[in-house]
Amino acid sequence: MTTTQETTTVPMPALGENVTEGTVTRWLKQIGDTVDIDEPLLEVATDKVDTEIASPVAGVLVGMIADEDAVVEIGAPLALVAVHGTAQPEADITPQTQLPTDPDPQRAIVPASDEKCSTATRTISADRPALVDSSSRTSPGAPEVPNPGTSDDAGAVRVEKLPRIRRTIAARMVESLHTAAQLTTVVEVDIARIAALRRDHKTVFHQRTGHKLSYLPFLTKAAVESLESNPVINSALDSDVTEVTYHRSVHLGMAVDSAKGLMVPVIRNAQNMTITELAHAIAAAAESVRTGKVGADDLTGGTFTITNTGSRGALFDTPIINQPQSAILGTGAVVERLKPAYDAAGNLTIAVVPTVHLSLSYDHRIVDGADAARYLTDVKDRLEKGYTAADLT
Repeated sequence: MTTTQETTTVPMPALGENVTEGTVTRWLKQIGDTVDIDEPLLEVATDKVDTEIASPVAGVLVGMIADEDAVVEIGAPLALVAVHGTAQPEADITPQTQLPTDPDPQRAIVPASDEKCSTATRTISADRPALVDSSSRTSPGAPEVPNPGTSDDAGAVRVEKLPRIRRTIAARMVESLHTAAQLTTVVEVDIARIAALRRDHKTVFHQRTGHKLSYLPFLTKAAVESLESNPVINSALDSDVTEVTYHRSVHLGMAVDSAKGLMVPVIRNAQNMTITELAHAIAAAAESVRTGKVGADDLTGGTFTITNTGSRGALFDTPIINQPQSAILGTGAVVERLKPAYDAAGNLTIAVVPTVHLSLSYDHRIVDGADAARYLTDVKDRLEKGYTAADLT
């Protein structure tokens, strides 16, 4: 067929503020496949989030311009789609020639174009790593991995490509430990008053808001309140270690566990929120991560982070700082403990008290142990003082 066909170029769309490129992780369609408008063509990843790139038109995929693992600049072409209603290519027509890539697939940069990034995108909610064929991936001098098809222990070894988000997390955690002088301080908190308030109001709270009243919004509220009198905890040291920025607002990162890895969506201006508003914001942030709707901009700009290590039963942890922040607070599981106390007459008694461990990891280059202890003591005092029903409105 010699009729000229009308094609649409699919560019790498804008993926978030300060994001300049993305990595093609997997093609979901192949040359000759029919696609609908907004149907995903491929998956791309940044150091923040993985995203599906959808076709802006209905038609047939006739060009795959970027290879898998190629790093493509924002605005650069990714694919060509022949629009429905125009002449289609014959079966023996050679597909669109792919651009050459660098021998190192991690740095195979595709030149940027001037096309606007109008392509619809949708963030994916789960990684689907492909099984690696060890027989085709072995390099000279590398240890051989048994082929599951021929080994006596068939099925005992599984080799998968590490998802990009896991590689990013790994790099950032190591970078954080190499950048900051990190250590952790832990306190134990009596939250009997919080437990009683929660027990008395959790049913009504759920009926009114649609959210379960967990301990986390109370812990978060106390942690945010205490930053005002401890500004060094809500600060950032520059890379040259010459200036420190003290943030007036609390843009709170909330670490969320998901099937594809840990993400930290940011709750803006948390210092202005009530317990109820925090409960809603925390639930919404977790939902956006677990449903794949979180965007790159939702994961940037945090000034202080909380990680709820107690959600899976851990008593406490030594969390790693989310750079360039100066501290991160870990909240452990709420457990009942026997606690000695004195009654009004001075008699020693033993009571069963719900307690929680709070662990603060901090950058010792700017935060001293006394600073960390003062902050944790303020959080502890606020929680042990408790909140009232009026605080839940």
